[in-house]
Amino acid sequence: METTGEYDCAYCGESNLTFIDISGGMHQSYIEDCQICCRPNVLYIQIDEDTMEIAIASEYEG
Repeated sequence: METTGEYDCAYCGESNLTFIDISGGMHQSYIEDCQICCRPNVLYIQIDEDTMEIAIASEYEG
């Protein structure tokens, strides 16, 4: 099942919308390019099992 979440780019600070595949687990991490400045962000995604609330933290890649 796919859902969406928002994160702020670690480089430019702009808000980005990303698709999250919940079947990938409650804790995920991957690299996604910012939709505004195109720089790579490492995303750390946590999904609360009870509420299905999504928290996303981003940081610089490398």
